[in-house]
Amino acid sequence: MSDLFVDNIKHQSSQGSGTITLGASGETIALASGASQTMAVNTPMAAGYLSSSQTVSSNTFTKIQYNVEFYDTDSAYDNSTNYRFTVPSGKGGKYLVSATVYGTGNNNDERQFGIDIKKNGTTLIRTFQSVPGYSPSLPSGRNTSITSILDLSASDYIEFFGMVRVDSGTPGFYGSTGADKGTFFSIAKMIE
Repeated sequence: MSDLFVDNIKHQSSQGSGTITLGASGETIALASGASQTMAVNTPMAAGYLSSSQTVSSNTFTKIQYNVEFYDTDSAYDNSTNYRFTVPSGKGGKYLVSATVYGTGNNNDERQFGIDIKKNGTTLIRTFQSVPGYSPSLPSGRNTSITSILDLSASDYIEFFGMVRVDSGTPGFYGSTGADKGTFFSIAKMIE
């Protein structure tokens, strides 16, 4: 076994493109004890929540206005105008996308909850949750969550829409109270 001592390994084009292959099929590449690796970073990533309750119409999917960010590594999430995550240039890939909405009513008569993930304005995934065994004594609200891995390209945008169906009264999306964040989202790039 021989050692190779170098400071940099670059593709022969030296233009930052091309593939560099280490090892052959069936081989394992191991790091020496104490060595560290720098691999693809899971960015961009953003996460946020709804700071105060948002009033909506019954049985109508409405954009969830997540207006406070926990973090936003690439300034990809607009938390004041469009309430959407837009994939930055050169950052396409597979993304883990997750959202939760806490739907509420004011008469303990919630019947159904839903949440959508929309890509470029088109619903990709929708989930529903019905209230089983309805009774006025049930809590006035519940969480509905959705998670998926999506293939996104630069300039694609992701939005979340929620729905609460009630018999009467005005439904809404619950905001936050201190550490209690009932309506929140997270998005992170996983791989190219």
